[in-house]
Amino acid sequence: MAAVKIISGLIGHSYALIADGIESILDILSSIAVWGSLKIAAVPPNERYPFGYGRAEPLAALVVASGLMVAATGIAIQSIREIMTPHHMPKPFTLVVLVLVILIKELMFRFMFRAGQSIGSQAMQVYAWHHRSDSITSLAALIGISVAIMAGEGYESADDWAALFACAIIYYNGIRLFKSALEEVLDAAPPPEIENQIRDIASGLKGVREIEKCRVRKSGMQYFVEIHVEVDGELTVNQGHEIAHQAKAALLDSELSIADAVVHIEPHP
Repeated sequence: MAAVKIISGLIGHSYALIADGIESILDILSSIAVWGSLKIAAVPPNERYPFGYGRAEPLAALVVASGLMVAATGIAIQSIREIMTPHHMPKPFTLVVLVLVILIKELMFRFMFRAGQSIGSQAMQVYAWHHRSDSITSLAALIGISVAIMAGEGYESADDWAALFACAIIYYNGIRLFKSALEEVLDAAPPPEIENQIRDIASGLKGVREIEKCRVRKSGMQYFVEIHVEVDGELTVNQGHEIAHQAKAALLDSELSIADAVVHIEPHP
């Protein structure tokens, strides 16, 4: 697709299409980064890395989001240069190429985003937006070239303005996705519903009076939990220990992809 867009842009005198093709090349590099990070994140914990390699996944997301912003900046600079330099009118056949590209890229976005959500991969969801941004730049190019062709002489730069507009959208998404990945690297709390589910699982066990504290962090595609469970203060150490084991087992057996849970027992109240 990258080759088709760049060649079509060169032959058809459309810089917006060439810029779109350049971003597709960056998509290839980004996909390699995401694939590599998922392979690393799947490596089991060991003595040196007892919490596993999950951080490789959001770090790749940071790289991909950064690439998105760099690409947007580069395309914007070149779009401004093209606007200031008179050039040929885009060829009508470039519109057919762009329609096909928009359809394919939108399907790729939907497939990849759903896959990322299903396995809880931040990097895959960020990378999916590369496909969405590609379809946005293609749509902008389609509109710009259509305006240039229909309006005629004097409007040759319409597709360059369209590329510039698309860059602003891509850059905004890059910042948003970078922030999301950075929060995961810095151990930001997951969505409240995740913590509520964990609390519900633990509090529903026999012998658990209340949940005093619950802290959750995400590493790659899994969660690590630290939870303080209140039990009857008159129980023996063995009885409290058994409740802690039951709480941990219930959390690890849940559908929340919990890699490990530390359960601390507190006397109630």
